[in-house]
Amino acid sequence: MRSLLSAADSHRDWAVALIEDLVRLESPSGDAPALNRCGAALAHHMTALGGRVTPIVAFGAGDHLRAEFGTGQSQVLVLGHFDTVWPVGQLERMPVRLEDGRLYGPGSFDMKAGIAQALLAVRALSDTGRHLPHRVVMLWTTDEEIGSTTSRALVEAEARRSRAVFVLEPSLPGGALKTARKGVGEFRVRATGIAAHAGVDPARGASAIHELAWQVTRLMELTDLATGVTVNVGRIGGGSRSNVVAERAEAVVDVRIPTMADATRVTSTITQLVAHDSRVQLEVSGGIDRPPLERTPQVVALFNLASAIAADMGRTLREGATGGGSDGNFTAALGIPTLDGLGAEGDGAHALHEHVLVESLAFRAALVAGLILNVK
Repeated sequence: MRSLLSAADSHRDWAVALIEDLVRLESPSGDAPALNRCGAALAHHMTALGGRVTPIVAFGAGDHLRAEFGTGQSQVLVLGHFDTVWPVGQLERMPVRLEDGRLYGPGSFDMKAGIAQALLAVRALSDTGRHLPHRVVMLWTTDEEIGSTTSRALVEAEARRSRAVFVLEPSLPGGALKTARKGVGEFRVRATGIAAHAGVDPARGASAIHELAWQVTRLMELTDLATGVTVNVGRIGGGSRSNVVAERAEAVVDVRIPTMADATRVTSTITQLVAHDSRVQLEVSGGIDRPPLERTPQVVALFNLASAIAADMGRTLREGATGGGSDGNFTAALGIPTLDGLGAEGDGAHALHEHVLVESLAFRAALVAGLILNVK
């Protein structure tokens, strides 16, 4: 494994330059021209490394990119996205810069450095003359930050063909890998009441806002911090004027659940809400968008393999869980062994101080290369 680390380290400057190029090619979700400009550059780099690249057209998003390396009968999937939360022009506020071993820029940590690490892993494997025991498929998508609407079926199809999935999303603080992610859901609770004059004839009215206020209290009771279940009413609105009993109101509810059992229970409770005021009608829509990535024995086995590879390079790996979702949630829910957080070490995802630690790039690329070689 140390030869892989040496090979990756010898190309660290190349990886830094690649990250800088990708970051400067701003690629916000939903901006297809910008995404395709970034995708074209990424496709060029993968082709130069021997990848067989196929753009996959996605209506409403930029083209997803699928690349194959090697010709093995079995397959492993290296997964991530190159859409970002930052609009075109954010570079003016967050210029790309290298300072005190940190490479700053919008989308650097989440997750263009992870993409560069995957390509650096392929380069290290080639430099050391390692035969790929599996066909390596890289899938880089363009709509992960906005729900993976156009890419989910593609991600799941590739996962079903794979022995394992390695997700190049950013690491946890200190470089820990992600062996559990909460599932994510969004629900809308709409209330329809009866409008009336709030001063002249309030008894004739049935307030949709008052009903939602009562329901919000019930929803908050679903939160259980001890088990990791959280329910957050993040947006609420309705009514027309202060002197009118509100006829309509709506609440948007974010749900985070660590297990599918929690998902079933919380979904059942929310979808079966009963109006406190029988004159008000409730309508609930939405559901769990991303199932949880649970810490199954298959996930633990992958983490143990990663730990052994890291130890052979003189490093210690840690693991942890996070409340945010990724496309790894989809692959893990299919029962495919999935290891997440293999991407960059750094900080500031979706924040103005977003950066990656340059010193860690070679080790994390070598780790991915070692996993590709040793997964069974």
